[in-house]
Amino acid sequence: MDRIELLSPAGDLERLKVTLLYGADAVYIGGEKYSLRANATNFTLENIKDACIFAHKLNKKVYLTLNIVFHNEDMDGVDDYIKDVVDAGIDAFIVSDPFIISHIKENYPQVEVHLSTQNSTSNYKAIEYFQSEGVDRVVLAREVSLMDAKEMIEKTGIDIEMFIHGAMCTCFSGRCALSNYVTNRDANRGGCAQVCRFAFKTDLEKDFTMATKDLNLACYIGDMIDAGIKSLKVEGRMRSLYYLATVIGTYREIIDSYYNNTLTDEEMKILEYRLSRVANREVSTQYLMKEADYKDQYYSGRQELSNQDYLGLITGYDYENDCLIMVERNYFKAGDKIEFFTPTGKVYSYVVDKIYDEDMNLLEVARHPEQVLKLKFPEELPVYSMARLVTYEG
Repeated sequence: MDRIELLSPAGDLERLKVTLLYGADAVYIGGEKYSLRANATNFTLENIKDACIFAHKLNKKVYLTLNIVFHNEDMDGVDDYIKDVVDAGIDAFIVSDPFIISHIKENYPQVEVHLSTQNSTSNYKAIEYFQSEGVDRVVLAREVSLMDAKEMIEKTGIDIEMFIHGAMCTCFSGRCALSNYVTNRDANRGGCAQVCRFAFKTDLEKDFTMATKDLNLACYIGDMIDAGIKSLKVEGRMRSLYYLATVIGTYREIIDSYYNNTLTDEEMKILEYRLSRVANREVSTQYLMKEADYKDQYYSGRQELSNQDYLGLITGYDYENDCLIMVERNYFKAGDKIEFFTPTGKVYSYVVDKIYDEDMNLLEVARHPEQVLKLKFPEELPVYSMARLVTYEG
């Protein structure tokens, strides 16, 4: 039996490299056209070629989002664009508009078509229809339970993809008109203004919000594997390198430990804590095991606070002085307990002794983001290794 796929977002080429190195089996990206994340950096055609070359060398895959709701003015050039990105090496398209399905399957049968969550698929009869049109995989609406997903797999046999981590839409997936109504930016064509996260003035003491808490299904990964889910999807094409490395690396560890039957309760506590430190909102399991209710929602007085655990990105090694070279992100000082974590999954505990600048001048503390620092360490670490504070006490 094939192992479940861990699918990560990537907003640019560097994020793609990081997330694949930290354990994603595949990535989904947006091009400069027809993607629902217009505010992301997104990929030029040349970027897409480079992304596919990098991923395929690792025996991993790249999926391209083509999931806006098309209007007449969007039709010019779409056929040529599809041909260009297929030639660049894309493994699958994530689509929502039905006409795209038949066009791709007729002209590029070697490329898979995945039905986007934007289509809000939530029953097996809809899946049967899209199967008949040639869809290879369905990304379910985020409002579908695990029990319903399992029934869909049993009745259709199709590959099912589900979100496991990240921000949720307040409105039913793919059916939001709030952004268009309030700001004239169409959420279904890449312009979402996240109106659901606005704070609205009322006559009451507190402002009113309708935002959902973030999704976190870490403790149910085993159940999803057992149910036959094909792909586990993380949200966040605009997230940072540190966020992607931490979230993808953590889920990689959960998945592998589950398959190896080595996932202990204590390890799971540590991994869940690690996930909690990289996000700035409360989390919920939303619809997976029960109908979501008011406890899964913010209504007033929410706080979104970021911590300063991420200390820096390791960029090289100074062999003359036996030092790691690091670009600082947040404040730290001598005596702090920190970790170096790597794309290989190896984690090194380290107590900060002396901190040097790039010219080997001794510093009392590290207090300037983007400053190049050096830390004594006996070995070179892999590219894209990072440093974080140790805050878990068990």
